[in-house]
Amino acid sequence: MDKLVVTGGKTLEGTVAVSGAKNAVLPLLAATLLTDEPCGIERVPDLRDVNTMIRMMETLGVAVERRADGSIETRPEAGPGAGDTTVAPYELVKTMRASITVLGPLLAKRGEARVSFPGGCVFGPRPIDLHLQGLRALGAEIDVEAGYIEARGKLRGAEMYLGGPCGSTVTGTANVLMAAVLAEGRTVIDGAACEPEVTDLARFLVKMGASIEGIGSPRLTIEGVRELHGASHRVIGDRIEAGTFLVAGPLTGGDVTVTGVEPRRLRSVLEKMREIGIEIIEGDDFVRARSTGVLKSTEIVTLPFPGFPTDLQAQFMTLLSIADGISIVTEKIYPERFMHVAELHRMRAKIRKEGPNAIVIGTDRLSGAPVMASDLRASAALVLAGLVADGVTEIRRVYHIDRGYERIEEKLQGLGATVVRAKDSDGP
Repeated sequence: MDKLVVTGGKTLEGTVAVSGAKNAVLPLLAATLLTDEPCGIERVPDLRDVNTMIRMMETLGVAVERRADGSIETRPEAGPGAGDTTVAPYELVKTMRASITVLGPLLAKRGEARVSFPGGCVFGPRPIDLHLQGLRALGAEIDVEAGYIEARGKLRGAEMYLGGPCGSTVTGTANVLMAAVLAEGRTVIDGAACEPEVTDLARFLVKMGASIEGIGSPRLTIEGVRELHGASHRVIGDRIEAGTFLVAGPLTGGDVTVTGVEPRRLRSVLEKMREIGIEIIEGDDFVRARSTGVLKSTEIVTLPFPGFPTDLQAQFMTLLSIADGISIVTEKIYPERFMHVAELHRMRAKIRKEGPNAIVIGTDRLSGAPVMASDLRASAALVLAGLVADGVTEIRRVYHIDRGYERIEEKLQGLGATVVRAKDSDGP
């Protein structure tokens, strides 16, 4: 098993290009189940989660060819029985929550689906009740047996509300949207997630022949069509990866430019960085974050898009741990998403958790230490902490970070960081 060894104290400067968005690619791959024709997807990052989803597609009868230029082509396999498989097995689904997004396409295209309950990062319950609620509204018969969701039936358009106690469901919106495009009649989804990754999926579906109005808004209107055709699509840049690198520069007193991302998709993040005391310069497809020598405390509340993203909460907690004053971070999407706090304590951070809140008392320095990654974004926060800490930080279980960051050590090295990947002789 690998670990990342980070030697702190280097000022990060330069330019880094972000990869295609992981959270956009995964439902895009699931959407290719909706057509009998080939599809092309460009700017696909080489990540553990993406590779897991590719294996899922192959299990479900879709051939996937990955090319050297970062694109992939999907083709329905030919021959008797090809494309008839409707089972998404536990062995694949357990490792990645986004694999649940094959449920809607399988049900819509093949009339039935048997999908294991999903896994992924462990930071509290993330129920899929809204997924099932939406599919039932479309007429699906759904049972849960032996850890599998079993769905069947002819789908018909319906009106529904998909908001939940922690906001709109991103994967739930994607799942129901993909089912609705082949349902008979009109579907209206109120409380739809507005995240850029959902918008990217909707645009891909339109290219495939779907009829969708209200893209980018909390109200989607879908007119079902009989069939979809193949299409090509370029994935949007990963706004979470971009936000992570934008933190890395000013955190180390540096100056980092991130390319390949539209600033409008990071509006709440950039405004919060300005509030903290970071100079932000925006272009059409780049953002530059430059240290002013001062980091100020602030309050952060995670919210559905366009609010502050939960996937950047841990990284900003690292930033605030060395800011002047006392900051408060409130997690309203996943209230238990604070597993990184204990590991940051090991590095001399002063953080107190109180329910869905974390009180961060800025300190003058962090100290390198051996730490353990608990989930994808927590692992990124620990890497950031290592960049600014005294001495050496070893982050174990970096398979978490490999799920969502493509060649992170190489990109950080390009900015001047001392980060190396090594084998962990101590195991997990």
